[in-house]
Amino acid sequence: MRLILTALIFLAGLFDLFLAFSFLFDPTNSGGSFGLTPQGLAGLAVLRADFTAFFGVAAVCMMWGAWRRNADLLLVPALLFGTALTVRCFSLAKDGAAPGFLVPMAVEAFHVVLLLAAWRLLPHHTIEQITE
Repeated sequence: MRLILTALIFLAGLFDLFLAFSFLFDPTNSGGSFGLTPQGLAGLAVLRADFTAFFGVAAVCMMWGAWRRNADLLLVPALLFGTALTVRCFSLAKDGAAPGFLVPMAVEAFHVVLLLAAWRLLPHHTIEQITE
């Protein structure tokens, strides 16, 4: 079970890393697939910076945590995707649903469930183990 979880986390991390690089190198097309259109250079910079940071940090923590079998590293992306899912639920309640609204929510929910399940099953490292 642990091997399957770590493999799924690593694959999801690769997917997120792909998204991070997509936003880094082609934010206009990547933003369009998320329903976003940048307004000017400032909007382009926001897409490039914020989405690359979100998906890049999540991917690195997921892949590093899976590789090192360190469950604590998985809490960072779980919190990122959990926050995104919570805010989408708030938006759904406040503004209603748009076409294609459920797909990103399903991806975020998958990340949260996967990461929290792995956090429960994979070992946790103490500070002494990390610094050795």
